[in-house]
Amino acid sequence: MGLAKEFREFAMKGSVVDLAVGVIIGGAFGKIVASFVNDILMPPLGVLLGGVDFKEYKATLVEAIGEKAAVTINYGMFIQNVIDFLIIAVAIFMMIKAINSAKKKEEAAPAAPPAPSAEETLLTEIRDLLKEKK
Repeated sequence: MGLAKEFREFAMKGSVVDLAVGVIIGGAFGKIVASFVNDILMPPLGVLLGGVDFKEYKATLVEAIGEKAAVTINYGMFIQNVIDFLIIAVAIFMMIKAINSAKKKEEAAPAAPPAPSAEETLLTEIRDLLKEKK
């Protein structure tokens, strides 16, 4: 029973839950960016390069024999994954930059000066009365 309770306390810590949410959102964001790259960005890029599809680039090490599949190095998929990574990295960089910029604007906004305490108000009134007597 002690191990289960300890694990539950660990799993319910704020940082663990935040991490889990971040991983789930990151996975979904990765799918969106991968779709953007594969379905929107790569087709025009392939047309510009003469109808080239990066996914089809491969080097065959051993040809297929009978029912044995060919042994290939799929460097086109590697190029595709590098492009995916670069776009995801730029998107995350821009998102973090926007968040940091918003935080700086919040911090830069001057805080309203605190209201004077009762003692300060009383001292100000005494000062003003003394000025009037002169």
